[in-house]
Amino acid sequence: MNHDTICALATANGIGAIGIIRISGDDAISVSAKIFEGKNLEKAPSHTVHYGFIKDGEEVIDEVMISVFKAPKTFTAEDSVEISFHGSPHIAKRILEVLIKNGARMAKAGEFTMRAFMNGRIDLSQAESIADLIASENEASRKVALNQLKGGITNEISFLRTDLLNFVSLIELELDFAEEDVEFADRTALNQLLDKIEAKLNSLIESFQYGNAIKNGTAVAIIGKPNAGKSTLLNALLKEERAIVSNIAGTTRDTIEEILHIKGHAFRLIDTAGLRETADEIEAIGVKKAKEKVENANILVYLADSATKDFSEDIEMIKSLQRDDLKLIICATKIDEVSPAQYELVENIFRKEISQDFDFITISAVENQNMQDLKDELSSYVEQLKSEESNVIITNQRHFEALRKSLEAVNKVKEAITFQISTELLAYELRNALEHLGEISGEVTNDEVLGNIFSKFCIGK
Repeated sequence: MNHDTICALATANGIGAIGIIRISGDDAISVSAKIFEGKNLEKAPSHTVHYGFIKDGEEVIDEVMISVFKAPKTFTAEDSVEISFHGSPHIAKRILEVLIKNGARMAKAGEFTMRAFMNGRIDLSQAESIADLIASENEASRKVALNQLKGGITNEISFLRTDLLNFVSLIELELDFAEEDVEFADRTALNQLLDKIEAKLNSLIESFQYGNAIKNGTAVAIIGKPNAGKSTLLNALLKEERAIVSNIAGTTRDTIEEILHIKGHAFRLIDTAGLRETADEIEAIGVKKAKEKVENANILVYLADSATKDFSEDIEMIKSLQRDDLKLIICATKIDEVSPAQYELVENIFRKEISQDFDFITISAVENQNMQDLKDELSSYVEQLKSEESNVIITNQRHFEALRKSLEAVNKVKEAITFQISTELLAYELRNALEHLGEISGEVTNDEVLGNIFSKFCIGK
């Protein structure tokens, strides 16, 4: 691995009270010492902080505090330095320039974390969890990312991989003694282990739907005919005037997306154009976009004006949008304008015509009636995705694909045992299963995968 000394701004761009520049590499301390007026950093003990000035020749750039960390007990497992300076973008630029002038270079995206991985400080899944932790926008995603950072998925996989590796060794031994026709690996015990691995892989794979909802939020499409109250509902949920509300049909021409947090979970609310046949070219585009949003949504909140006499269009529209994997919530809106008997009648109409299971809620967004009921339904959808069988939740698409491929390989091993296929093929499928499990922690990987993963990190992390 390249052991150049790298530097980068570790704090966000822009003005702040304090900014931090981090340096890592074999010459991190000596390069920093060249530009620091204060204590001799090269003689400073590890994990100490020192007051002084950053200088470019005789010119003082800033008054700073410098922290010194000596390998291997650092984030990158290399000598590292952190410079805390007054949070001016101009000062940051000057300090980076003088560091580069004295032998450092600018770090690439994710290079600090990549060095931590390459130096054995963390595994690949932990490296990815750092990016997830930085990007977490709610309590649930923070907790999941932190659990992964502690080695959650790696711990789950490592025990299975170790047991499987023992059997691979025995199978490989059989190949060495093929002419003697002996079995070192107990096929019954191997089958039992494969059953255990299969159950664990299935549990982890099933957790991905919940994990994806935590990491990326749950897409909620708010749909209905014009003037059903979609924009009013969005504003009520967000508690701000985000969408224009008007009695004029077709006010919403485009989709509006906002994030709502409920009980630590993120929901991507999508207010759409009212669904109807229209000769207005722009409104028609909005209607088309609304239908596209439903195709990618997890939850469909369909609003039906409870004062309406004929719901045939609403029923036809719901039927056209239904999917097996789409949770349907039908909301009878504007209940402050009608009697309870009316919205009971509305529910009966929809129950009779819509065969798919759905939740029925009556709301008045204007009067803030039963809004908590809707929030509870949204929250319960995410909670129902949670598996009770696994403490580890998969949020990463790469991990999901590796687990799925591992499961396929395990099933092929089981078939090979059942049909008494040759030991060579059995060994091949076992190695496949091991390889895919190893991809998660980075025990098995390639430069292209690493480059793709770390290119998505911030520079300075």
